[in-house]
Amino acid sequence: MKFHVPLPGNNRIPPHPDWILQLKAPDYQRIAATVDDLGYEVLSTSEHVVMPLFEVPRLGPYWTHALTVMSFLAGATKRVRVDCHVLVVPYHHPVELAKIVSTLDVLSGGRVNLSIGVGHAVKEFEILGLPFAERGRMTDEALEVMKHCWTNPLPNFKGQYFHVDDVAFEPAPVQQPVPIYVGGNSKAALRRAARHQGWQPNPVTLTAAEMGPSLDYIRSQPEFAGKEDTFDVMMGLGMGPLPFKAPVFGGADASERNALRDQLVEAIQRLASYGTTSTSFPSIPTGSLEDYLEALAWFAEEVVPAVR
Repeated sequence: MKFHVPLPGNNRIPPHPDWILQLKAPDYQRIAATVDDLGYEVLSTSEHVVMPLFEVPRLGPYWTHALTVMSFLAGATKRVRVDCHVLVVPYHHPVELAKIVSTLDVLSGGRVNLSIGVGHAVKEFEILGLPFAERGRMTDEALEVMKHCWTNPLPNFKGQYFHVDDVAFEPAPVQQPVPIYVGGNSKAALRRAARHQGWQPNPVTLTAAEMGPSLDYIRSQPEFAGKEDTFDVMMGLGMGPLPFKAPVFGGADASERNALRDQLVEAIQRLASYGTTSTSFPSIPTGSLEDYLEALAWFAEEVVPAVR
């Protein structure tokens, strides 16, 4: 099992602890360095360009720019991989996105994950002048353009949406291939995942216990052949009832923390039994940055070894 840590504060989905509102640049650098030092595999962000007003009560208006955050995190760390859960491919021209990813991969020493989706917010597509109904076809073609640019210094591609010719493209990414993980639960998303390196179910509409038929469908695709031992399935780790008297991690005593450890280990083992190979640091309630960093260290020292 591999563990991802979502960067706190890069979005402010309600409800969020007050300490997140106080984070400054040195705090983000400190969080990134701590995640790096503790041995977590991935440090991630998320993407919305604008937030439709009807979604603000649920998701909040504050969302940082995903690719900028990934670059910041790569520069603030030495080992951990950087990712976005998930990057909406149609929001970006594929040649520019290919250049951003390859540059970041070079500067980070090959530490970029590319977790992608086709998007769901109609209003964002309208604001960006993009055809919502064609987002799946645009995504598939954009991914082909990107992979073509990464492997051809003189790319030549002609598709329905994108044309590339008479140009040079460098640098190529360090990783060949850059690992691509596909988010979504539709049959099209599952077929797209089978063509790449992994799948991220959307937990809003799919529970871990319901993953089986979808995984069977992915594995049945011809493009999945040969990936049986490497295909990554990322499912977030939810929080059950907190076994604490105090409202936050810092107020818990040793027995309460042990109870939480056992609860989380059981949940991770259950995810693994459903086919999950990567999960996330859970949203343990914390009352300050120091409390959050202590929870990160506790999880790495008490929970992770129990499920390795």
